Amino acid sequence: MAQERKGTTLFTPYKMGNFHLSHRVVLAPMTRCRALDGIPNEAHVVYYTQRSTQGGLLITEGTLISPTAPGFPCCPGIYTDEQVEGWKKVVDAVHAKGAIIFCQLWHVGRASHPVYQPGGAAPISSTNKSISNRWRILMPDGSHAKYLPPRALAASEISGVVEDYRHAAVNAIRAGFDGIEIHGAHGYLIDQFLKDGINDRTDEYGGSLANRCKFLMQVVHAVASAIGTERVAVRISPAIDHLDAFDSDPLTLGLAVVERLNRLQKDFGSHLTYLHVTQPRYVARGQAESVLTQRCEEEEAHLVRTLRNAFQGTFMSSGGYTRELGIQAVAQGDADLVSYGRLFISNPDLVDRFKVNAPLNRYIRATFYTQDPVVGYTDYPFLGQGTGNSKSLSRL
Repeated sequence: MAQERKGTTLFTPYKMGNFHLSHRVVLAPMTRCRALDGIPNEAHVVYYTQRSTQGGLLITEGTLISPTAPGFPCCPGIYTDEQVEGWKKVVDAVHAKGAIIFCQLWHVGRASHPVYQPGGAAPISSTNKSISNRWRILMPDGSHAKYLPPRALAASEISGVVEDYRHAAVNAIRAGFDGIEIHGAHGYLIDQFLKDGINDRTDEYGGSLANRCKFLMQVVHAVASAIGTERVAVRISPAIDHLDAFDSDPLTLGLAVVERLNRLQKDFGSHLTYLHVTQPRYVARGQAESVLTQRCEEEEAHLVRTLRNAFQGTFMSSGGYTRELGIQAVAQGDADLVSYGRLFISNPDLVDRFKVNAPLNRYIRATFYTQDPVVGYTDYPFLGQGTGNSKSLSRL
């Protein structure tokens, strides 16, 4: 439940299930495209350890659960032994710095292209409808292309995808991860079942809210049964229209998911690690970086606050947060934890900078999805190292 918590800041310790966090600034999951052949490498070790702090929480980039999961070049997976071994090196280095790390399990669904699929097949989804020409997919050669029609999964195939999530979660624990986050947001596969603007099925996975939530809940149940609810987190974005992921009633959808997660926690007799919800301003600030109107800000605050009040457990919020907005969200009880994306890309020591309200390095968007293991990945300076090629922002 949200309530004013005087004296609580981003730097107040927090007990997240079995984990004791020293602060509430979380590294958000972000695609970075540095895993050649889909295997984490030494660059990942450097990147994640740079952003590790004693008692801090990190969430990995979206990590592929199967060969059909990718929709970007050079993304790491967690479905082969080689990938598990690669992640072990990352996890061990992060743990050596006293940090906690969760692996985000990801399948992009229709947000892919035959070039990324085994045998050049069509991507799988809840639907045969393609993503509109409003969006473009990043191809392996750095060019952009239109999304092509996916193939709707037969109902009989869905249990196999659920098993892919379960297997990936077990592999993540084998790799030493402290837990996993199920990516059910931002227009990717699970969201393609949740949103009525995408899901046009007429079987038990389409139509009603209960049916549209079924795939997500089967995944959560399978993963929680395999590794324990206390190691499982879920991310949703009911109000985000990224990749045409529209829903006619985002609040009701969000509450339906929360109700089912609460029920699952009761049935299992233990809590999920956290629920991670993306603020609607993710689209405005993350995509166009525009200024929201007061009316939009009030609407988004109401939606997220309602979900926060309804969920029985740790609540994490993300999407366009500045230092001040994060401090405000925690102090007002709107979030227990706040995850930061782009600011963490360009400021590996973001936690320390926030503590002293230091200027921030400016991120370079052109290097977000390149394959260079250093440039735009691990070469952003720490405090006291100078600004290099990056420019300082005013204090955020």
